[in-house]
Amino acid sequence: MSKFLKRKQLSNKRKMDLSKYMNAFKNTGQILEGIKNNVFKSEHIEAEAAKRWATCLNCPFLDIIGKDCLIKGAAPCCSKCGCSLKYKTRALSSDCPVGNWNALMDEETEDTLKEKINYKEP
Repeated sequence: MSKFLKRKQLSNKRKMDLSKYMNAFKNTGQILEGIKNNVFKSEHIEAEAAKRWATCLNCPFLDIIGKDCLIKGAAPCCSKCGCSLKYKTRALSSDCPVGNWNALMDEETEDTLKEKINYKEP
């Protein structure tokens, strides 16, 4: 492989990595939602996370080792978006970047629902 092609591949990889980081900044609320739902577990969220994880297990973008994770040590993750699946699968407002599963509700709707039913964090 020529030096030009190697440089071009490296440049494309850097652009992809930058794109993952930019998307992470845009999705901070979803990331925090996933972390919160992992710490304060509830039965319905764990059931949804299990369904999503089962789908991820058959996905070619599943990165068990963690070489494409945005944060080192966050494996398993999605090599398409770089998100830790431990948190992404628990964020109800998050969807799969390749369309394998959809968001159940957006964050604003979830907050409104919790407010209406006087939901208190455990």
